[in-house]
Amino acid sequence: MARRNGYWPSKTTDARLRGMTRAAAIARSEAYFDSGAFREDLARRIGMPTESQNPDREHVLVDYIETEIKPTFEALGFACRTLNQNGWPFFFAERTEDAARPTVLGYGHGDVVRGLDDEWDEGLSPWRLTERDNRWYGRGVADNKGQHSINVGALRAVIETRGRLGFNAKYLIEMGEERVSPGLRELAKTHKELFRSDVLIASDGPRLSAERPTVFLGSRGSISFDIWIDARKGGHHSGNWGGLLSDPAIQLAHAIASITEPTGKIRIPEWLPTSIPDDVRRVLANCEVESGTEEPKIDPDWGEPGLTSAEKVFAWCSFSVLAFEAGNPRAPVGAIPPRAWARCQLRFVIGVDVQEVLPALRRHLDCNGFSTVQIAKARDEVFHATRLDPKHPWVSWVVDSIARTTGKKPAILPSLGGSLPNDIFSEVLEMPTIWVPHSYPGCSQHAPNEHLPVAIAREGLGLMAGLYWDLGEPNGQIAQYAVWKT
Repeated sequence: MARRNGYWPSKTTDARLRGMTRAAAIARSEAYFDSGAFREDLARRIGMPTESQNPDREHVLVDYIETEIKPTFEALGFACRTLNQNGWPFFFAERTEDAARPTVLGYGHGDVVRGLDDEWDEGLSPWRLTERDNRWYGRGVADNKGQHSINVGALRAVIETRGRLGFNAKYLIEMGEERVSPGLRELAKTHKELFRSDVLIASDGPRLSAERPTVFLGSRGSISFDIWIDARKGGHHSGNWGGLLSDPAIQLAHAIASITEPTGKIRIPEWLPTSIPDDVRRVLANCEVESGTEEPKIDPDWGEPGLTSAEKVFAWCSFSVLAFEAGNPRAPVGAIPPRAWARCQLRFVIGVDVQEVLPALRRHLDCNGFSTVQIAKARDEVFHATRLDPKHPWVSWVVDSIARTTGKKPAILPSLGGSLPNDIFSEVLEMPTIWVPHSYPGCSQHAPNEHLPVAIAREGLGLMAGLYWDLGEPNGQIAQYAVWKT
């Protein structure tokens, strides 16, 4: 029998795995990997250039759903449909087994950032899965095709071993996450009952480190804004007018510098939480952010003083200047520029009112003599900060399941340092959110040479198969967690 989107075990392997046990489901997921079938499935998906930032790839986004993802879920007994919102396609699948059992929502995204084809190392391509030094290279291998492929493979392993999941499953895959999820919020509001579930268990983002399984419970919020000075019309000779005309680049540089101290400590009180909750400090005390051999070296004196590296990135706020422009950077001339502009970004945590971010900046600039500086929110969508209570029973349950499978103590991050549309699930759909990432900080996502260590992919299949198996245990502890409401 030909295999299309999965692993068909041999008769010998089938006999070995026939027992309906947790260990058998994990072994089946590992056999799917070891046979090369997982790599084949992932390679096919990587080969589809689903660049959501490229208008010419619009048809590929639809093809990914219709020709790749939908047949995969249909083969697992899911009822599938394609939804559309604001011109963007979404895939939704549902498998209902028992109304008395918990319902788990999964999520992923099939779109990727631009491939940057000419910038990859020799012999590598964004649209071809290539193994090198125990890593798989290709656009989307970490963000997010590899991650949702791992979870789908684990679902298959449980169904093939047990004959059913033992719980109700829903799955949502969007095709615009790299465009800041256009339409996802409206889709969730429109189809709130369709998506209603007891918990979100999804995968995106990096682990704390390649070696340590991780769960995170929300994400920092993010708001981008433009800040600029329009001094006058046209540039003027820097010799004839230097010393007489204000330089907007210098003024804007001073205005931006006033936002933080020289070491990056934020000076605007409204941009900071009042404190870090004790429960957050407790779980982060067991986490340490380290620089790997291929990652940038951490600057220990940068940011908020008195915080650990983990607290700085997972429990505090950070301000960044993403771009700065004055004059013509590619062809400088001897003229005082008429305008200076910068794109800035604030990453923030629970306790910061996003509606007050720009008004507080306006007050700060005016009080410091920068009334000529103009500000405006960027067109990028605002991500809201979210964080599930680390004491929530679902957190303990997931961590216990992962530890049982891997023999490792998972890291618990209250918030991902980056941003995700997690508030759509936690606030609009009103469910607890647990993220189990299958990547690591040095994966080069969004950059050339995006990659995923082979060991993380194999371990991810096993730990997710164990987790899904535990969700379906009829006499397990899951019942007490399923009824917990945030």
